[in-house]
Amino acid sequence: MNFYKYDNVLLEAEDGIGTLTINRPKVLNALNSATLQDIGDALREVKERQDVIKVLIITGAGPKSFVAGADISQMHNMSVVEALNLSKLAHNSFAEIEELPQFTIAAVNGFALGGGCELASSCDMRIGSNTSKFGQPEVGLGIIPGFGGTQRLTRLIGRGKAKEMIATSTMITAQEAYRIGLLDEITEPDQLMDNAKEIAKTIMKNGPIAVAMAKYSVDRGADLPLDIAIDMESQVWAETFATNDQSEGMEAFLEKRAAKFSGK
Repeated sequence: MNFYKYDNVLLEAEDGIGTLTINRPKVLNALNSATLQDIGDALREVKERQDVIKVLIITGAGPKSFVAGADISQMHNMSVVEALNLSKLAHNSFAEIEELPQFTIAAVNGFALGGGCELASSCDMRIGSNTSKFGQPEVGLGIIPGFGGTQRLTRLIGRGKAKEMIATSTMITAQEAYRIGLLDEITEPDQLMDNAKEIAKTIMKNGPIAVAMAKYSVDRGADLPLDIAIDMESQVWAETFATNDQSEGMEAFLEKRAAKFSGK
């Protein structure tokens, strides 16, 4: 197992699966500027280590919280400029997740509130323990979600539900999060990481270039007019035929054997 240590996050890699743990359990893994910076730095390292990390799981330290939100103790006396800079730092760090070629899984082990819900929403999929809780409580503090919550949440669950979650600032259960599409799977708390790793292993059986290009096509096409998105998909699909993985995958299918992808 490889370890990459930062002050506020822990990055591990084993058997192709990376785990990025937000590591501030005494404050329920709340996000301050230093933690957001560490997240961004760790994600850039993940992107550079595609040889070691094929799929990335993001979770929180301790049983109580994934991320309970942004660190109010840092924010309560901020100026407008300071608040803008913190928001941009969070946006930049969370954008690193979406721009990774590797597939990302949020393993939500407790509270995912405010910035925690926004962090989870940045991942390619979300699985949660059946005791996890989600919410965007910012309007109860006199502010709005500022780390992507008004945008990514809307794209995940629709405009009406996103407005309801944000305007009521009410926590929802894992079961409700699953019902509205915020969670993709629910599991027992003690099975959360094992299930996340099983999903990661299933993804890793497939061509890594194809997974990365499929992720790119879904993300880029989602906000385009359909005709333009279809043209983009055709181009990305055609580009996969320039890879060794395409030749190997199709030859393995015809020969009725497991493919041995090289990522080239």
